[in-house]
Amino acid sequence: MASPTRKQSAPEKKEMNPVIISYLTAYNVAQMLGWTAIMLGMVNHLLNMQTNVKLYSDVAPLLNIFQTAAFLEIIHSVFGLVKSSVFMTTFQVFSRILLTWGVVYSVESVQDSIGVTLFLFAWTITEIIRYSFYFFTLLGQVPDILIWCRYTFFIVLYPIGVTGELLTIAGSLSYVKETKLYSFPLPNVANISFNYYYYLLAVMFSYIPLFPQLYFHMVGQRKKVLGGKKLKTG
Repeated sequence: MASPTRKQSAPEKKEMNPVIISYLTAYNVAQMLGWTAIMLGMVNHLLNMQTNVKLYSDVAPLLNIFQTAAFLEIIHSVFGLVKSSVFMTTFQVFSRILLTWGVVYSVESVQDSIGVTLFLFAWTITEIIRYSFYFFTLLGQVPDILIWCRYTFFIVLYPIGVTGELLTIAGSLSYVKETKLYSFPLPNVANISFNYYYYLLAVMFSYIPLFPQLYFHMVGQRKKVLGGKKLKTG
């Protein structure tokens, strides 16, 4: 009978300082539990309220904490604590923090939109799987089903998440333009002009080259890890 777990050959793990391993383990466990709590809060809201109205407000405190904490992953990448692309990590984390604080938190009119509901569900499922995967990787043995989920669920979740993110940003544009939210027109003391409306437009257009790069990177990783074979169950 095939083993339900797969040993991870990670020589870099053996060379890591035990303190760093303990820190990364604690970080991943905390994030895994945090995103699980967010998911449970969303499911509870939908089951009891039968609507996505006020769903965001129910989970916002936890979302703001755990999504903002993901900024640490940029630091992990920069200092080589994990083998992740600094560029792609920065893009992913920054885009999510921008959505969390710069759009949804700042523009109340989009908080009950379908876009927010879409990306929240995509984010929570993705993060629960991702942090669980990293946790077991640090332990040296990952369940096969978790490996399959890590390299399969993204096929659907990434497009859903990106769709929700773009719908949410698009829904905020009229408010941002009308109120000049976070914009700094000239003249001002710093002598610097910044238009948040055009900045958000630029962010939306940045998805065109960056999302396919990230998505097909994961497709390549799936082929490499799973090899196009079905998960063995016995």
